[in-house]
Amino acid sequence: MAASALDRRYMAAAIRLARWHEGRTGSNPSVATLIVREIDGAPVIVGRGVTAVGGRPHAEPQALAQAGELARGATAYVTLEPCAHHGRTPPCADALVASGVTRVVAAATDPDERVSGRGYAILRAAGIEVEEGVLSAEAEHDLAGYLTRRTRNRVHVTLKLAVSANGKIGRRDGVQVPITGEITRRQVHALRALSDVILIGVGTAINDDPDLTCRLPGLEDRSPVRLVLDTHLRLPVASRLVMSARKAPLWIATAASQDHPAREALAAAGAEFIASDAHDGRLALPELLEDLAARGLSTLLVEGGAEVARAFLDEDLVDRIVLLEGEATIDGEAVDAPVTRATLPAAFRPVLSMTYGPDTMHEFERA
Repeated sequence: MAASALDRRYMAAAIRLARWHEGRTGSNPSVATLIVREIDGAPVIVGRGVTAVGGRPHAEPQALAQAGELARGATAYVTLEPCAHHGRTPPCADALVASGVTRVVAAATDPDERVSGRGYAILRAAGIEVEEGVLSAEAEHDLAGYLTRRTRNRVHVTLKLAVSANGKIGRRDGVQVPITGEITRRQVHALRALSDVILIGVGTAINDDPDLTCRLPGLEDRSPVRLVLDTHLRLPVASRLVMSARKAPLWIATAASQDHPAREALAAAGAEFIASDAHDGRLALPELLEDLAARGLSTLLVEGGAEVARAFLDEDLVDRIVLLEGEATIDGEAVDAPVTRATLPAAFRPVLSMTYGPDTMHEFERA
């Protein structure tokens, strides 16, 4: 039976459910499962589950436990192919078989070589009807971090830039000029809450002295790892980033030697270091992104500095671009935006445009 309008409706609901724990499931992706069966002639959701905070348990066993015996003969909607390997828990594909569901509708296929295609094979071998690829593009958009880590062995990179009406991102003298309004700034904090890591260069850290935390009410505990590119360890110990290192993780990517005089004070404040190679005075970004993925991290938000943004763009390491356009202009000695809608690389396509008062947020991703 091919996917129907009803299938797409329930898969859309499952994709929305998966967003509940986005950015909070450790090295596992946030996945959702809905168990749907017909009761009195109408489809009813009898079980639902989303990957738990920290990554365990998975969505399928939670949804099946909620459904109980009502799962027998039902349809399961899963946003990612059910796992097929034994880890800390049995395979979710086996749990679906044991539950007695007769049909599984799936969105994205898991590229993990321990799973890819095998989860579907287990289901089909048990006589369960499987419909793959329902709303796959929508699911893959939300799973982009996990999918990038699995297929490219690096974190997924989102470049965020606030751009003035005349294509600038700030003043060269470091004087702060607001580009966007309060609602848009809150959207930035929401982006932080969904990210594993937020990155800036040490120049931005010194000039702006930011916190880089999530300060939305109720989401303060969702601050990502804060990562500073600091080739020679220039980050001041008195900076806000260092002073708050025990409240929100602070990592410093550096090529400085182990006996660099700044290390001891930064480490005593709670900062951690990622040893990185430097080429022509710049840290090796591809290797850094691989190191982050090896630590089980999936998503990186690049927030600070024109130079850093250009480096990521020049090395073709950006997967998604978020442009926040304000109506203000920045005159005088201003810094040109590394990318605008007019100069967007051809590889990117628009996926979202939202207006917040006088500001507009545009999102682009690789085609």
